[in-house]
Amino acid sequence: MASDMNDYFNKKKSENSGFGKKPNSDSEGGNIPQMPKIDFNFGGGKAGLLYFVIAIVVLLILAKPFTIIEEGERGILSTNGKYSDNPLLPGLHFIIPMIQKVYVVDTKVRIINYASQIEASGGNAAGINVKPSVTVLDKRGLPVSIELTVQYRLNAQFAAQTISNWGFSWEDKIINPVVRDVVRNVVGKYDAESLPQMRNAIAVAIETGVRESVAGLQNAPAELQSVQLREILLPQKVKDQIERVQIAKQEVQKAEQDVERAKQEALKRAAEAEGMAQKARIEAQGVADAVTIEADAKSKANYLISQSLTPQLLQLEQIQVQGRFNDALRENKDAKIFLTPGGSTPNIWVDMKDAKQRTTAQ
Repeated sequence: MASDMNDYFNKKKSENSGFGKKPNSDSEGGNIPQMPKIDFNFGGGKAGLLYFVIAIVVLLILAKPFTIIEEGERGILSTNGKYSDNPLLPGLHFIIPMIQKVYVVDTKVRIINYASQIEASGGNAAGINVKPSVTVLDKRGLPVSIELTVQYRLNAQFAAQTISNWGFSWEDKIINPVVRDVVRNVVGKYDAESLPQMRNAIAVAIETGVRESVAGLQNAPAELQSVQLREILLPQKVKDQIERVQIAKQEVQKAEQDVERAKQEALKRAAEAEGMAQKARIEAQGVADAVTIEADAKSKANYLISQSLTPQLLQLEQIQVQGRFNDALRENKDAKIFLTPGGSTPNIWVDMKDAKQRTTAQ
């Protein structure tokens, strides 16, 4: 019985060792197991080749050995966790799956709006980050809120170094702290009442400070485009005080304008009076000059006439007058002639028929 059991186990062992194999004879005449053949044709012919190509394409798609960088972006190539210093430019790039990985970063202009808490709760848009306004204590310790807009972009040349040093939240570690620190240093030098008047100087100082601070960092991680001061929010009591001061200044200016207007009116009236007086003097002088000129003319005429009278001329004039009187007496017998005393030429003629002349003659 023992021999039967041994024969059974030997038979099983021989079957197991030759399972699925085709027997082959060696030099000793024993059976040697053979490896199964694999059919790479997948059924043979063109169909098998097609299946093979499809399998390769699916494998490539799943492994994704390439990446595409868009415009306004840069790629940071990581090989076994180590970043490459040179960023990948826009375009198609091939990588080694499982070993290399590409991190895409945005290099377009980004915006941080520092606004009131109500506006800050509205959420963020693409490329726009909204943060609470910067609260600053003025020179006397009064709280002031500053609203501004900062435009910046990642320095594409040193994108890999920036991500390596600051991480992907680099803007929260660079831009935001710098802006708040510069705003506090600049605004804290002034009184709250003087901030509206110094708005332009404060805006220039804030932009200059932020630009210098960001540019002074190692590898210049960001390029600052602009810093725009939008609003200076003052405490209500400061607003009321500024309003009272403005009203007082306006009243003083109005009073000064009234005084100046009165002065101008007085000067105008004085000028008009002076003009009238000057006009009167000119007119009086003109009348006097006219009388003088007329008197001088008459004097010169009388002088010329007197120089022209000679005894012969007077005698001739007497003869002519006497002839006219004689002609008149022939026409009017009642006419009378009166001679000037001491003169030889009659100078009065009286018509006795005329009642008026007759009465005057009597």
